Amino acid sequence: MYNLQLETFIVVADMGSFNKAAEALYITPPAVTKQINLLEKDLGLKLFNRTHRGLALTEAGKSLYRDAKYIIQYCKESVERARKAMEEKDNIIRIGTSPMTPAAPIMQLWAKVQKECPDIKLQMIPYMNSLESAREILKNLGENIDIVGGIFDETMLKLRQCAGMELSRQRICCAVSVNHRLADKEMLTFQDLYGENFLLMHRGWSNYVDELRDDIWKNHPQINVVDFDIYSVDIFNQCENSNDILMVVENWKDVHPLLKVIPVEWKYTIPYGILYSLEPSDLVKKFLKAVKKAV
Repeated sequence: MYNLQLETFIVVADMGSFNKAAEALYITPPAVTKQINLLEKDLGLKLFNRTHRGLALTEAGKSLYRDAKYIIQYCKESVERARKAMEEKDNIIRIGTSPMTPAAPIMQLWAKVQKECPDIKLQMIPYMNSLESAREILKNLGENIDIVGGIFDETMLKLRQCAGMELSRQRICCAVSVNHRLADKEMLTFQDLYGENFLLMHRGWSNYVDELRDDIWKNHPQINVVDFDIYSVDIFNQCENSNDILMVVENWKDVHPLLKVIPVEWKYTIPYGILYSLEPSDLVKKFLKAVKKAV
């Protein structure tokens, strides 16, 4: 399910040596070296700095190391879920959950949904937010994960090749460090953001966010807009460590314990709802129909 050279790469990174990795893998050192060289060639990346003291991961290597461990674990868990699925009845809705896509808002409707569909069961499937996982999970909804709760619009749905059913509108808010000068406020204004770095998802991710961005550029140039590529725990950590301000929604108030989510005196909101496959199963259709009735 994944390039087996990744497992070799992880062992080499953990051991810091081709020879030690070869011992752990029960293959020869030249075989290990060949696999790493091929991996670097295929990826077009230098993963290790080779010195007389041993091996050290490059910055690209460190990034791949983190993601590769997740990919391998996710693949193994996928196989295990597939085995379990063979033993279970086809009445389970698998809900993907992560810090940025919490299942709690969907679960608030569960009591009403269960009255309509008492035979349906739910299974929580945790996953890690990263650019790669977000792309793959949403594109392949219905395989390992059936639905995900999150913010979206038509642009995002088209980009991620999935469908969405709106449940509510989430107010666009700001997150700041609990030590930030604005942390004591219960409501912010545009003027409160003057002179600050305001972290926004890049243009083209959401029309709703782009409307806010255009308003700031046109009417509030004193706010320094900084683009980023993906909502993940890393961007929340960056917000806390750098003392910047991060665009968030109300549902994310519990993502990071050292950040405070504060509403702003503006009109901007973004749809929140259920993301699902463009070709949902009959069970998912039944679930969505019950959710729509409950809402």
